[in-house]
Parts: sequence; C-alpha cells; structure tokens
Amino acid sequence: MKCPFCGHENTRVIDSRPADDNNSIRRRRVCDECSKRFTTYEKVETIPLIVIKKDDNRETYDRSKIEAGVLRACHKRPISVSQIKQLVDEVETELFSTEEKEISSRVIGELVMNKLKDLEAVAYVRFASVYREFKDINTFMDELKKVLE
Repeated sequence: MKCPFCGHENTRVIDSRPADDNNSIRRRRVCDECSKRFTTYEKVETIPLIVIKKDDNRETYDRSKIEAGVLRACHKRPISVSQIKQLVDEVETELFSTEEKEISSRVIGELVMNKLKDLEAVAYVRFASVYREFKDINTFMDELKKVLE
C-alpha cells in the first residue's frame, strides 16, 4: 500500500479491526519512510452475477428465484427445508466458483435438475417439466423413462 503523504511503497499494518458490522476491515498503517499514519478499509469485492435468460434478456442473479422453483418442485414431498437450503447453497457455490460475470439460465436450470435428480425423483420430474417446458405427455414420459433407468 502506497503512503498517501510521500508515495513510498513500504507501509506496515499496526492495527486491524472489523468495521461496518463485520463487512469490512479497518487497518491503521504507518509509512516506513515518513512515519505518518493513515487508515485503509478492506472490503470484499462483489461482482454482480448477470443471468442471461432464454429470451436473451439479462438480469442480476437472484437466489430467491432458485429457492422458489425448488420449493414448488418439492411441494408435499418428504424433503426438509434444510435439504432445500443445502441444494440451493450447492448450486450457488458452483455458480460463483466459475468466476463468470454472466451465466445462462440454462446452466442454472441444469445444475438445479442434477441436484434434484440426486435428492428426489418426483421433485426432479416436476422441476424438469416446468424448466424444459414439456409440451405433451410423450415428452413427460421420455423424461420419466430417463429417471427410471
């Protein structure tokens, strides 16, 4: 960190403490050259994830949309809230670990379906029927056959 007074590049942290409800770190620094002290704040850089929808519109990522879709698919199924939360957490972890700034809604849908397939077959088929927009009973039956195999 450069000293704001003399521009020297060697500074030392002499005190660190949380600031802003633990959303940042306040650091007191001292310059090795001019001995002046200054404060810096360190904050996690959050880059908003943009979702590219099927119609090519873009919108910011919204966790609640995934949660709502999974909750609808799991309605009246023997799946606990903690299992749903864990599934959404896993999907979110995979999304953010790609370090992409934009991601297709198709990728998100496929991730959710893969997780649901491992969790509960009926919830998976429910989600797939909406996500893949099944047009008729034959498409639905094809998906059921895949699950049964």
